[in-house]
Amino acid sequence: MTPTELLEEIKRLKSIADVGLLYCNNNYDKERYSELKDICFRLLSELSGHSIEALKETFPLIKDYPTAKVDIRAFVLSPNNKILMARESADGNWSLPGGWADIGHSPAETAAKECKEETGIDVIPKRLLAVYDKRKHPHPPEPHYIYKLVFHCEAVSSTLNKGFDVLDVGYFDINNLPELSTDRILKSQLEQLYKKVTNSDSETYFD
Repeated sequence: MTPTELLEEIKRLKSIADVGLLYCNNNYDKERYSELKDICFRLLSELSGHSIEALKETFPLIKDYPTAKVDIRAFVLSPNNKILMARESADGNWSLPGGWADIGHSPAETAAKECKEETGIDVIPKRLLAVYDKRKHPHPPEPHYIYKLVFHCEAVSSTLNKGFDVLDVGYFDINNLPELSTDRILKSQLEQLYKKVTNSDSETYFD
């Protein structure tokens, strides 16, 4: 079993423990599920090199049934078919504009809002290009279970204006991409998205 596969199994066990703690109605079960959760944190600490305390801060206290987190991205092409990208402050590498889904905004609204905030470009979401389950793609291991939604968006303004939470913004040729923030986007995904838009492929990809 690879470290990535082991991480996925530990996350599944932790999810089982979280659900058990949420719904158990006696002290015996609560003690067993708490012990299982502690074991998961020890294994995660051993696998990642992070302290148990730091890992516990990463995971919020579960007060409802645990579900996947949703990451939303905007795929925007310039008139000469270059891809709009933002340089992430977290790792200094590049990704599509976007971020976590916001309560009170639809997925398409979030894509447009994040694109405007990060790049200064006003866009109109046109269609959903892809729904990725990050577990099924070679992203670096991470503690959360994440679905990624990517929307094809049409730019209706042209002046780039870097947001406070990114390092830089720009347009890039598909054959000359910058160093990618692989936690957020992969070259294979960009190539797939680019092909879908430029070939007018109307089918939404999903895992």
